[in-house]
Amino acid sequence: MQKSPDKCRDKVWQGYVQVYTGNGKGKTTAALGQALRAAGAGLKTFIGQFVKGMHYCELDILENLSQWITIRQFGRDCFIFNDPAAEDYQLARQGLDEARGKINSREYQIVILDEVNIATYYKLIEVEEILQIIRDKPADVELILTGRMADPRVIEAADLVTEMKDVKHYYLNGIQARDGIEK
Repeated sequence: MQKSPDKCRDKVWQGYVQVYTGNGKGKTTAALGQALRAAGAGLKTFIGQFVKGMHYCELDILENLSQWITIRQFGRDCFIFNDPAAEDYQLARQGLDEARGKINSREYQIVILDEVNIATYYKLIEVEEILQIIRDKPADVELILTGRMADPRVIEAADLVTEMKDVKHYYLNGIQARDGIEK
């Protein structure tokens, strides 16, 4: 029997800025866990995935939670290894504009900008634009920013920062990303 979560929906609460960064595994996973927890409390989450256009297993299961979690990808079906292409800039701009609209829509209590730190690292988005979003966000919206190489100014502006540290990883032994674990 599925119970409709609504116990937190009408409560007014303070939204903070969280950053998940570092070279270790788990940044997107932590943000997705937060979205799942929020859905259980009846809160709505928008997830904008920057520089991601490939299929990840979370896309499939999140369709079942679309009443609470909306996910959109703003990237091509490949990684950026060198200089970004014009399409990378265009997709990042589209994603930032859409995310800004979602933040201000009052429809979502949590907005996750997944891999936005990578987007700023590759200069697809200017760091100042992210800092302006942080400054302008409504007080009752939780903003979560993920990705390696978070700019020090973003870290300073955040309320909570977690750095995932890569201590040991089986990638070094040639293990590729596995469905349901890394992708």
